[in-house]
Amino acid sequence: MSKKELVNVTIDGVPLQVPKGTTIMEAAEKHLGVQIPRLCYHPKLSLQGSCRVCVVEVKGVPSYMASCSVQVWEGMEVQTNSPSIRQARRDIVELLLDNHPRACLTCDRDGNCELQNLSFTMGVRERLFDGERKRFPIDRSSVAVVRDPEKCILCGRCVRVCAEVQGVHNLSQHGRGFKTVVSPAFGSPMDDSVCIQCGQCVNACPTAAFIEKSYVNDVWKALADPQKHVVVHTAPAIRATIGEGFGMPPGTPCTGKLVSALRMLGFDRVFDTNFTADLTIVEEATEFLHRFKKGERLPLLTSCSPGWINFLERFYPELIPYASTCRSPMSMMSSLIKTYYAEVSGIDPKDIFVVSIMPCTAKKFESRRPELRMPDGTPQTDAVLTTRELIYMIKSYGLDLSNLPDGEFDSPLGESTGAADIFGTTGGVLEAALRMAVEVINGNPPEKMEFTEVRAVEGLRVRDLKVNDGLTLRVGVANGLQNAKKLLDKVVSGEETFHIIEVMACPGGCIGGGGQPYPPKGYTILDPKLLARRASALYAIDSNKPLRSSNHNPAIQQLYETYLGEPGGEKAHALLHTHYAPRLPRGIR
Repeated sequence: MSKKELVNVTIDGVPLQVPKGTTIMEAAEKHLGVQIPRLCYHPKLSLQGSCRVCVVEVKGVPSYMASCSVQVWEGMEVQTNSPSIRQARRDIVELLLDNHPRACLTCDRDGNCELQNLSFTMGVRERLFDGERKRFPIDRSSVAVVRDPEKCILCGRCVRVCAEVQGVHNLSQHGRGFKTVVSPAFGSPMDDSVCIQCGQCVNACPTAAFIEKSYVNDVWKALADPQKHVVVHTAPAIRATIGEGFGMPPGTPCTGKLVSALRMLGFDRVFDTNFTADLTIVEEATEFLHRFKKGERLPLLTSCSPGWINFLERFYPELIPYASTCRSPMSMMSSLIKTYYAEVSGIDPKDIFVVSIMPCTAKKFESRRPELRMPDGTPQTDAVLTTRELIYMIKSYGLDLSNLPDGEFDSPLGESTGAADIFGTTGGVLEAALRMAVEVINGNPPEKMEFTEVRAVEGLRVRDLKVNDGLTLRVGVANGLQNAKKLLDKVVSGEETFHIIEVMACPGGCIGGGGQPYPPKGYTILDPKLLARRASALYAIDSNKPLRSSNHNPAIQQLYETYLGEPGGEKAHALLHTHYAPRLPRGIR
């Protein structure tokens, strides 16, 4: 970099040369190691500069400046920690606390609240202000997400992640002054909005103004009921992230310890959603190959992500016919538990309580979809818990996950191939489908099981995959629905044609789901380094398994032989497939 592109600046008495366009916050952190406090700022979201916690003094400027948004200039002299700046930041935090509920001991974010942590580091030990507080009712209308406006500090991170990452634009600030509130349009309740239930607002919120709706007490009640046969199954991504809740480094696989914890909690059977991830691939690859041979309803749109399906129904209803009719692995497993498992075990389905451990708040919504119920109207999935909720249950039982022995899933709904594990990361569903589809088309398994071309760590990827000398497949992968829009708009306009497209609602796929653990120290939400570490755990599990293609799972083969019939057949379709329909209110794209 030439000297013309560098700016001379002094921060806290230290002369620095930093690239032109660098903000004060970036310069202090990257070049001096000074972490300036912040609340509204997030490195992956647009600048808002509303909290003012990050203010600094600049020589010659009469007012304090927001370090997150102000770029350095030649000769700038900055003080980040003068007595007056420390007092100004403290005053801001104290005013935020004055308008904040005094419910830390019972708050879901206690111990992991950015406002709480900031107050502690600034030495705030008492509330000096005691004025009138804002009063808003809690919105519990959604089956997945709870909105508590009284805990909101108006940082705007939820608004920006909903708009910039997800492209939904469900949230905005309404009102003025003391009556300002973040809510859907016209102050509508969450269940009467275009919310897709993804839970990224929960991840982004620093103060628990958004949290997942908890079903932990329902699960405890079922476990205590001797009349209930309580079955649990756990999603692929959980094993790569749950360790973070117990101090383990991100990317630590915890499959066996997770199984042991679930057994100790009292579940009668512990199954693996990976089994039905394999089953999903057999059905979805079969569906794709059928459409491909006929040349109809292409591109096939994958359908494992419920947030993405909600988005499709609200924003792109004209593309619903292109979506795979396959249920998600969660819904396939719950369906099998209350049919196949109930039958072979001699248990009345009404006595079975199915719990799904999922990385995603939208799975709570999926579990209540009317088309995914038993004939008597009861849900096939009785309760969905997020990774965070399960961490809470394990800790409340008095268990330390890191010290537990490795357990094994129950058979037969606990056996899986490596293809199922990679479902938890972006591109994983497509990669797993390609492993089977290429084998069926060519008559032999692929020379390499790794289709790294579809691993969309950057959020969006389009590739031409050569299957053989006469066939090339055009594929697309997107995570984060703003990225998905870019692909879907091209499909709608006819600008590009594809054979198959995988969409995951959450950044990075399920490993970045709205129900995953809050990032450990040193990481933030949407952090590519954190997502990469989580993904690496799943790829490592996959590479170490003896079977890595879903159609080679012997338990899956036996299920078809003894119960389901052929893939895509009448019984398989009845138990493993579903349908979608346009949903109101419509989103504006």
